[in-house]
Amino acid sequence: MGKKNNVTFDDIAKYTNFSKTTISRYFNNPDSLTLENQEVIAKALVDLNYKENKVARILANGQTEFIGIIIPNLFLHYYSEMLDKILSTYEQFGYKFLVFIGNEKEETERRYIKELLAYKIEGLIVLSHTIPSEELAALGLPIVTIEREDRWVCSVNTDNYMGGCQAAGLLARHHCDILIHINSSSARNVPAYGRIQGFLDICKETKLPYELFLKEMGNNHESLKEHLTDILCALEQKYTDRKKGIFFSNDTHANIFLNLLVRKYGSLPEDYLIIGFDNSPVSREALIPISTIGQQIDKIAYEAVSLLIEQINGRKKRRPVLLKEPVHKVITPVLLKRETTERI
Repeated sequence: MGKKNNVTFDDIAKYTNFSKTTISRYFNNPDSLTLENQEVIAKALVDLNYKENKVARILANGQTEFIGIIIPNLFLHYYSEMLDKILSTYEQFGYKFLVFIGNEKEETERRYIKELLAYKIEGLIVLSHTIPSEELAALGLPIVTIEREDRWVCSVNTDNYMGGCQAAGLLARHHCDILIHINSSSARNVPAYGRIQGFLDICKETKLPYELFLKEMGNNHESLKEHLTDILCALEQKYTDRKKGIFFSNDTHANIFLNLLVRKYGSLPEDYLIIGFDNSPVSREALIPISTIGQQIDKIAYEAVSLLIEQINGRKKRRPVLLKEPVHKVITPVLLKRETTERI
């Protein structure tokens, strides 16, 4: 049989002397065939120069190979870095992604999820915080969340408590007079609350005075700059001539605060030590490289996609295998010391 542009299942069946049903099983349920028959069909596909018709396959078996992603924003460097690492898993897993940015609006994200379901996504990765995990679980499809409340769904998170301990411990070892943590106000069931608790426990253990600034500061540069300027003014008035160790909940905030100090003083003053969280690119590329608690973002992304696909594949088996309870994976953070704590 000569090669042609549009090779069909019927062509493959005739070439291999198998039935069209057997060819269909090769594409949709290869484990139902012997290894020998799989190899015969695989060779035929090469001989015939077969090009898969993705649309036809979706119509035939309903499997789109699409995964949905709901992400809060791309302003914080952590989210843009995480999205980049998730998308890069296509080469390994072969799943494509449909991405929606919710901007932390609950009803908007519900609408986006409905649209994703209409595209017949096979699974969903959620980084936003607006919709409770119990509601997500009720969608009835494989779900993995990252760094958010996760009681009813699978998740991959950083060990935030360890990260908070690492940050406060580093500042304490540099003999700061006052330790300060700047964060948003988090519920205790949100993984990121561990950063606050770890910070507090080290402050109490070392008997160092501390202050928390827990407030929503917005997700744009203007809003953040305004709030962080107010915090800087408060610190200047309250802790003049005292060595201040400041732990930020993310590298974006740490970088903006660092820029405020450099613009005011021309450099980072000796009485300020700064450490961020995430190890996003901005921490490495800042005017003065920022010490940070490095979330292993590439590993988190890989584990999230891998865990999701494990659930998807379990549902495709002849006898579907569903998880009895959610799986929660925790990734160890890495302390990275740079110039904002290690003076050169």
